[in-house]
Amino acid sequence: MTISTGAGRRRRWAGALLLGAVGDAAAAGLDGAALSLAWALPFASILLAIAVAPLLAAAFWHRHYGKVSAACAAAFLLPFAEHVGVGPALQALAHTLLAEFIPFILLLTALYATAGGIYIRGNLRGSPAVNTALLGTGTALASLIGTTGAAMLLIRPLLRANDARRHRTHVVVFFIFLVANIGGSLTPLGDPPLFLGFLKGVDFFWTTRAMLGPMLVSATVLLVVFFFLDRWFFRQEDQIPVDPTPDAPIRIEGWINVLVFGPAVLAAVLMSGLWQPGIEVAILGTAVELQDLVRNVVLVAITLLSLKLTASRIRADNHFEWGPMVEVAKLFAGIFVTIVPVIAILQAGAAGALAPLVALVSDPSGAPIDWVYFWLTGALSSFLDNAPTYLVFFNLAGGDAQVLMGPLASTLTAISAGAVFMGANTYIGNAPNFMVRAVAVSRGVPMPSFFGYMLWSGAFLLPLYVLLTLLFFV
Repeated sequence: MTISTGAGRRRRWAGALLLGAVGDAAAAGLDGAALSLAWALPFASILLAIAVAPLLAAAFWHRHYGKVSAACAAAFLLPFAEHVGVGPALQALAHTLLAEFIPFILLLTALYATAGGIYIRGNLRGSPAVNTALLGTGTALASLIGTTGAAMLLIRPLLRANDARRHRTHVVVFFIFLVANIGGSLTPLGDPPLFLGFLKGVDFFWTTRAMLGPMLVSATVLLVVFFFLDRWFFRQEDQIPVDPTPDAPIRIEGWINVLVFGPAVLAAVLMSGLWQPGIEVAILGTAVELQDLVRNVVLVAITLLSLKLTASRIRADNHFEWGPMVEVAKLFAGIFVTIVPVIAILQAGAAGALAPLVALVSDPSGAPIDWVYFWLTGALSSFLDNAPTYLVFFNLAGGDAQVLMGPLASTLTAISAGAVFMGANTYIGNAPNFMVRAVAVSRGVPMPSFFGYMLWSGAFLLPLYVLLTLLFFV
């Protein structure tokens, strides 16, 4: 392990780890221009396994999904070791784990632990009005405490409010649309892609001004649609059992997580993006900067302190368990490893195997086509992690934050909206999606399969994207 300094180093990946991202493919030793699409097969395999295995072999998947994830990772790493040598392959794996996956999991774990230590007590009844109010509240909070923080804070109260109802699936699906994705579009704290833009020079409040219109239109449309859909489902219910618990005012317990640990998580992440002392530690050939080590230590400390200092009855009442976090960790470990060559190909731009896609974003004069940026950024964000996808198209549009906030402001807005909004299209488009699904399944909610969820998102989100295109991007 060595320590070095150097003023003015650009951070390669710090913004991406805010709620989950992958990849500095160059650091892994991959030249995207030299890669064929065959290198993307392991990534396609893990996506296919996540989509199909729970339907065709549910018992096997439940017991062995971690082994499947590891096998897909090995399907990339072993040929890569043959291609570049064992040493460089191990170094690439170390980079992925130390610089990307471990910080990602530490952040999610800290948010999961602190949110699980907050209990909203009282008699919430899952009427259409109450459900719509909870979704609206979560949507507003997501830009302040991040999509993961808002999702983990409110998913359990929402599930408790609806535990007597037979029709609950649509409630969780719209929660993923709004709270885990669209709600995080107003500030760099809300979603990883926007934090990446902040680190690249985009003003903090430019995001708020630029994204306010698309966000308000999206949230309003979806909340109105949800209210009438939920009212229809509510009227289809059989007699809902009367809650024997006496009515009680709503109150929050676990204030130490609200006032201390939750803000501390956000402060640690912001510190790692804004404080750059120019000191880095080399571990197994991977440069880890001092501010990132400090953040990781702080996140571990916050997690342990939250677990120790939160009353055990609060976590018991929340039905807090580690199963959803373990599932996310195992599956995303495979995703982080196998996505590296895919991101490398995208980063190669016109020189890579996906050059035809890259060529679509400009007209013959070279001017950007905003609606294509919106749809192409969004389509890739649905299956790749939305943070590195945002960065790829940010660079394709010139990479100059001042220009992108000025003459090309509509293009940057299109990129931002595509990355944030269309992360809701699949379970893997944004890290909180899978976490919300895992929590809901653990509470007995019959969640749709991978493709079943895409039918929901296609039915309700695609018309919304068409509306946004017509209003803002043509």
